Amino acid sequence: MSDIVVVGAGVGGLSVAARLGAAGHRVTVFERSASVGGKLASHERDGFRFDTGPSLLTLPQVFTGLGLRPDPLDPVVRHFFPDGTVLDSSASHDVFLDRIAAALGAGAARDWDRFWRRAARIWHASWESVLQRPVTAASLARLSWRVPDLAAIAPGRSLRALGRHYLHDWRLRMLLDRYATYTGADPRRAPAALAAIPYAELTFGGWYLPGGLVTLADSLHAQCLASGVRIKLDSTITAIEADTRVTGVRLADGRRVPADVVVSNVDAAALYRDLLPTPSRLPALTDRSLAGFVLLLGVRAPAPDAPTSGAPAPGLSAGGLAHHNVFFPRNYDAEFDAVFGAPGRRARPADDPAVFVTRPSDPLVAPPGHESWFVLVNAARHGTAWSAVDWRRPGLAEEYRDHILALLAARGADVRDRLLFAETRTPADLADAAAAPGGAIYGTAGGLLRPSHRAPIPGLFLVGGSVHPGGGLPMVTLSARIVADEIGPA
Repeated sequence: MSDIVVVGAGVGGLSVAARLGAAGHRVTVFERSASVGGKLASHERDGFRFDTGPSLLTLPQVFTGLGLRPDPLDPVVRHFFPDGTVLDSSASHDVFLDRIAAALGAGAARDWDRFWRRAARIWHASWESVLQRPVTAASLARLSWRVPDLAAIAPGRSLRALGRHYLHDWRLRMLLDRYATYTGADPRRAPAALAAIPYAELTFGGWYLPGGLVTLADSLHAQCLASGVRIKLDSTITAIEADTRVTGVRLADGRRVPADVVVSNVDAAALYRDLLPTPSRLPALTDRSLAGFVLLLGVRAPAPDAPTSGAPAPGLSAGGLAHHNVFFPRNYDAEFDAVFGAPGRRARPADDPAVFVTRPSDPLVAPPGHESWFVLVNAARHGTAWSAVDWRRPGLAEEYRDHILALLAARGADVRDRLLFAETRTPADLADAAAAPGGAIYGTAGGLLRPSHRAPIPGLFLVGGSVHPGGGLPMVTLSARIVADEIGPA
């Protein structure tokens, strides 16, 4: 039996703690904030409840054993394109093909079907060889890839290039580009292997947990307690101590807690910058993911059969809003140039970004006759570098809030005359709340090579979105499974 300290009670930290506790170890989790969940957080105000982190649950099979009762979503996402076309995605491939044919034509449906067969090969190769096991540059080189699998993954090809090869309709290309941002990456540089993401989402479906996805954190917390894990809130770790291997951690109040093993659920960049005693021994980190600008809107529901206020975008008044919605811009590349920076021009708030709107029909998250809207746009990270934006500049958050609300109005979703309140969450806010450097949503950007689960110091392990296999609830949970398996039973 080992004494194990887990630093951080995010989804990765809770997941690995529950597994290690059930395996017979003595496990203590230290969390700097007053609640568990990390980025999987919520905010409540005046009877409204908002998920302020993930809002879509995918790969539900990863979360078995938690007693969850997720509801399937159809459509998974409703896509609004700038020409007025509306396309609903579906977890049924045949249904989605029918919807593509109806909205974009039979040729577009045939293209998506061809792409889908390629994406399936990428998914199965990735799932078997990469996503469920530790990955380093050396281990990737040793993998006995089958030649067809290697050809499917297409090392060196971007997701954008893969889409251009298979998809002739610009709207399907735009839809595929968006999946790169699910890992915080630019589709023009993200690997083609990320085609596994739409395959996973649309094969296993998109799901919602009544009361919000934050209830997943509650279930993980309960599982930890049932496994004998001790969770210490409002407890900040200021250092991980080691000589030839990890020996323990030190708290902000000066106390030292000995440990045989330490598992860090801290962002890898913050861990290696702030908590370790010998930064010179530490590895280089990969690219950081994009950040996000969030609006939390308390909205009065429209009267039955009331027309959409403002000038509705074609198709919006007929189909209305689904649970999850994406309003695409006219020029997606202009958004990526703004978010990631472009030659000769620094990063900035995008003028015409894609706008993601979550509008759950759930009586548990809003008072009767009202709706809780979560609005997200991709954003540059917080900071003063060329590739960042100073989101603490006075007035910027309010200016950009009003700009996004005006964009929604122009696209047919004007809620300004029904607003009770509109709160903002900038990348700077996420950086403070979750110790996420720059407010990077996913830690490191999409790719196969991320920081290793094993630190250079023996006895120190990493979980979470900044390490393999990446960001998002399922991948973070898989990272916890990988580490728990590496540590093994007591």
